[in-house]
Amino acid sequence: MNLEDILSNYVKQAVKSSFNVELEAVEFQATRKEFPGDITVVIFPMLRFIKGNPVIVGETIGNYLVEKVTSVQAFNVVKGFLNIEISDSHYLDFFNKNKNNKTFGLNSPKDDEKAVMVEYSSPNTNKPLHLGHIRNNLLGYSVAEILKASGKKVYKTQIINDRGIHICKSMLAWKRYGNGETPNGTGLKGDKLVGNYYVKFDQEYKKEIQDLIAEGNAEEEAKKNAPILLEAQRMLQKWESGDEETVALWKMMNGWVYEGFNETYKNLGVDFDTLYYESDTYLLGKEFVSEGLKSGVFIKEEDGSVWCDLTEDGLDKKIVQRADGTAVYMTQDIGTAIQRIKDFPDVGGMVYTVGNEQDYHFQVLFLILKKLGFDWAKNLYHLSYGMVDLPSGKMKSREGTVVDADDLIADMASTAEEISNELGKLDGYSDGEKKELYKIIGLGALKYYILKVDPKKRILFDPKESIDFQGNTGPFIQYTYARIQAILRKTDLDAISSKIITEMSLHPKEKELIKQIQLFPDVVQNAAENHSPALIANYTYDLVKEFNSFYQNVSILGADNEEDKTLRVQLSNMVANTIKNSFSLLGINVPERM
Repeated sequence: MNLEDILSNYVKQAVKSSFNVELEAVEFQATRKEFPGDITVVIFPMLRFIKGNPVIVGETIGNYLVEKVTSVQAFNVVKGFLNIEISDSHYLDFFNKNKNNKTFGLNSPKDDEKAVMVEYSSPNTNKPLHLGHIRNNLLGYSVAEILKASGKKVYKTQIINDRGIHICKSMLAWKRYGNGETPNGTGLKGDKLVGNYYVKFDQEYKKEIQDLIAEGNAEEEAKKNAPILLEAQRMLQKWESGDEETVALWKMMNGWVYEGFNETYKNLGVDFDTLYYESDTYLLGKEFVSEGLKSGVFIKEEDGSVWCDLTEDGLDKKIVQRADGTAVYMTQDIGTAIQRIKDFPDVGGMVYTVGNEQDYHFQVLFLILKKLGFDWAKNLYHLSYGMVDLPSGKMKSREGTVVDADDLIADMASTAEEISNELGKLDGYSDGEKKELYKIIGLGALKYYILKVDPKKRILFDPKESIDFQGNTGPFIQYTYARIQAILRKTDLDAISSKIITEMSLHPKEKELIKQIQLFPDVVQNAAENHSPALIANYTYDLVKEFNSFYQNVSILGADNEEDKTLRVQLSNMVANTIKNSFSLLGINVPERM
């Protein structure tokens, strides 16, 4: 039980004893810096139930706490705020119990809880991953790690969009203009090679539209009747009918793309436990359309199309099967969700990491699954996120103006090298050590810059701004971790770690640092409940700011006595461990030297 829970119980007892009122909840906040105290009880909400002066109410509760709770040593009341001072022994007791726990704040999965499946990435196989995919992957991976740390079993998955007209566009362009070139022959990653042909298709398509317009066709007609588009549509029909040559081409080019994707995922530091492919799942939901028709969830129109009427739920009518009997995206997503539960019976909920342009789609999907009677549908969550923009503007895949994920990762390492050299921070490092460190700093900067922002907000990503060794950035936090490691290398940490200090007065900076560390388990749980890596990122920044204030105000290795030195070294080590744990939830590595 944490301090807030303990105090909450006693505050309720005090109010019951003194005012004969039973409170349902007690509101706490951090004590303002200008007043003595460690935690504050907000009295104002109680005045709805207790008639009286807020100062007198606060003093009554404060006196009760001092008498009943050993860790409460004093209090003061400022208007409607009861500021409580907690004894140093309380913080030392917490510190001694947890200082050598390398997994402090991180929980193992609970056997009695249902697992969660987290879907992210889910790319199309007609182009390489780009900056938008990076935000998706980083969010999905981090939320999966945070959910694990909160005590849940987690499966990471993606559905690869490997079929459809967009895939056929790349295939057709390669068939027409590729002259048999391959990734091995060109030295290009497979996903980049295929992506080039997606861009090539669009270029040729636009030329044909202009030719048709010049011949007197209306623009809309020209767009529909451009020969290259009609041929791509015929290719899709051939694929769906199982044409041997078309399927062989599709398998070959998709194989190139998967190899490219895997390289990018490795460089980005994300992984998956299981994969689903749209080519396997696009017909999955059709049997459940039949079931829904029988149960009245769906209705069939005169033309044979099947719909779900959600108007009574404040939404609209949604098609789930075309008049010709073919599936739509919604049908596929219904089937895929159900299939996943069949494949993993211990899953009780899912998180879909998809951009906010799909908010309505998931609102409809979750509602339909509930109407079909699946109890787990109440535990589905759309991790909706905003777009990522660059100072140069919006990205467009078909025009080839996207920021390629591999290029961005490489550019981040180059920018880290440039800035590190300017600051002269890596003197004495070998070339190999420098190269590895640039990668750690560059990736850390990229991940932190994206993850520190609330997922729902749009991001303007500036690579140079993200690699700054001052302020709320990944490199600033990594540098603080490395600084602590430099301190620890000058000590016999094993010998110091075993010492226990039970009676001493804490310096205010020591106390503030312990209080900040104490928050970490609750921050992890809160981040899991809100599916928000930003809470972890900004907590870590606050912890690092607190450590740097501590570092500037007290001497660690040059402390006046052995007891102070021991505590401060142990405390520094616990801060480093907490930084490492919190950054691991963001998928960020921390360097031992920097």
